[in-house]
Amino acid sequence: MTFSIIGTGNIAWFFGQRLVTGRHHCIGVYSRNTDAAKQLADALMAQKHGATTDFTDGDADICILAVSDAAIEPVASQLSFSKTMLIHTAGAVGLDAIQGAAKDCAVLWPVYSILKNNPPDHRNIPCAWEASTKKAETYVQSVGHAITDVLFEAKHEQRKWLHLSAVISNNFINHLMAICERVCAENNLPFSTLLPIIEQTFERIKHASPKNLQTGPAIRKDTNTIEEHINLLGGHPQWREVYKAITASIQSPG
Repeated sequence: MTFSIIGTGNIAWFFGQRLVTGRHHCIGVYSRNTDAAKQLADALMAQKHGATTDFTDGDADICILAVSDAAIEPVASQLSFSKTMLIHTAGAVGLDAIQGAAKDCAVLWPVYSILKNNPPDHRNIPCAWEASTKKAETYVQSVGHAITDVLFEAKHEQRKWLHLSAVISNNFINHLMAICERVCAENNLPFSTLLPIIEQTFERIKHASPKNLQTGPAIRKDTNTIEEHINLLGGHPQWREVYKAITASIQSPG
């Protein structure tokens, strides 16, 4: 299978490298940043690179639109494919965002945090797909199998909720860890002291429901400790509000 990529960010690099490793051939890389397009094209051994509008319908079996969520519709509006299938890679964006740009369309979204300079070296990367036609379904699953061993169909409404959950479980938790790191630094404590309990938290949820594993002052309704923590955060009002909101959520019967 041949493919081209529009975009040069983390997902473009990851998908491109996985597909080439899976013996698919990259035809070209296209971006408004042509220097970045050339860099990725060279890495994928593609002969063509250029601006977004330089891609020609039929040059490749598949075109992967790996751009930011906000850029998907504007970029797709510049495309008109009757031969090449078009895939976008965003979890929170519907298939309809690109359906006017190609006869055959699909979504392939990795439920994973991907960094260009530190890509995962395993295949346990859940990927959700959706397709507009039988041809698109066949092609998107072929791309998916080159990337992961965990591939499943999910419509836009499902992906929206999954995307929300991914933001909370990854981005929000990472921010909470950043707060912990600051608290430790401000009080001359090593953040590394918390690593065992952090690791314990994530190890436990592999085997039981997080709801059944909740511990701490909020679930115990230990008001004295909760008030002391809130007072300690007086110099950081935003963190204090986060603490209060999460405590209230833990204590909520819903």
